[in-house]
Amino acid sequence: MNYCKVQVGCLLIVIYVTINYFRECKKYQKNLNSTFFDELLIFTIFCILFDGITAVTVNYLDVVNLTLNKILHMLYLISLDTVIYMIFGFFLKALGGSLKKRSKILFSLPYLIFVFIVIANINDLEFRQGTWTNYSMGIAAYTCFASVGVYLFFMVLAVVKRWNYIETNKRWNILMFIVCAGGIAIIQGIFPEILMTSVIVTLFIICIYMNQEDPIHEEISKYHDEMVMGFATLVESKDGSTGGHIKRTSAYVNLLATELKNRGLYKEILTKDYISNLCMAAPMHDIGKIGVPDIILQKPSRLTDEEYEIIKNHSSVGGKLVEETFGHLGNKEYTQMAFQVAKYHHEKWNGKGYPEKLSEKEIPLCARIMAVADVFDAVSEKRCYRDAMPIEQCFEIIKNGRGQDFDPIIVDVFLDVKDKVVRIHNKILKEKIS
Repeated sequence: MNYCKVQVGCLLIVIYVTINYFRECKKYQKNLNSTFFDELLIFTIFCILFDGITAVTVNYLDVVNLTLNKILHMLYLISLDTVIYMIFGFFLKALGGSLKKRSKILFSLPYLIFVFIVIANINDLEFRQGTWTNYSMGIAAYTCFASVGVYLFFMVLAVVKRWNYIETNKRWNILMFIVCAGGIAIIQGIFPEILMTSVIVTLFIICIYMNQEDPIHEEISKYHDEMVMGFATLVESKDGSTGGHIKRTSAYVNLLATELKNRGLYKEILTKDYISNLCMAAPMHDIGKIGVPDIILQKPSRLTDEEYEIIKNHSSVGGKLVEETFGHLGNKEYTQMAFQVAKYHHEKWNGKGYPEKLSEKEIPLCARIMAVADVFDAVSEKRCYRDAMPIEQCFEIIKNGRGQDFDPIIVDVFLDVKDKVVRIHNKILKEKIS
């Protein structure tokens, strides 16, 4: 036990996290198939377990067969390389990274090389006597330091590249975590007999669990979404729509943002967090209508110029309401996006929209996506002053607005996924009828 106190402590921590994670997944009915965090936990347990076993066996060379000792060390080193590689993949996914096939091969290559080096050089592994404990050294062992260093470097590159699109509350957590892990790796390299490698992977697991994978975060997010949808539905009930506008526009926005990301368009902006915030912000786009008199919103005939000016003011009012209502939530990125969606979703690509007559990329991307979804749904649903337009005519309106009212790239993608848009429209229409 004296030789593996650190490993035992780390193992107990990871086992606790694992039990708590699966217990909360069951409690909150989280789908385990949506993440490989559960697999990462299992691999980490095996990694720390082998680390602890080898920390003991290396001190009993006269008792433990040399070949068995080397096999155990090989399993430990390979499992450590595997965990570090999996953590990097998880980390990149959390930042919203989407790798092309060539990039996946490039980032996987160091892992494959490290595993090959471990296997090829395991017979040359040396067991040295230290002040407090024996320890292993050699080319196979050095690959662990290289693996941690290489993938920490990749993580730093990913953070720097996406810095402006990472939520503020996550930035410093990520940096502190990388600095701590890097510091431990350096100390381990300088003083190899202290055997602190398990501390690095345990730190990774704790950070991932606390900041992203604790199911309670998902539950809190669900409650927040329900609150936002309830508030937005209250506003929608004032309008002359027949209902379902919020659900449809939110679904169109999610479809558009995801499709743009999958095609590598605006890929530096459309991170996982960005799309998540956008989907939560979309229902708030018409929040400003809460200040518009019902007699104007529900007028069954053409609006006067004065009435139209009052309607137009809902975008500025909406932006102000978002700042006053949601500014204290602590999620700066979400509040900013909800503000932009509410205030700028009536701006036009040619600069003839309102309230500030922004043009082209002066208009925030989230508002440009929202604009296409909002206009399409507005013309495709029945209002108090007109019937719904035929679906083909609705697509034609979006097409005709390309480069005038809307971002050309977003229009092209929207028209490309026409079949998916129609399915969303029909599905929500059926739900409303039933």
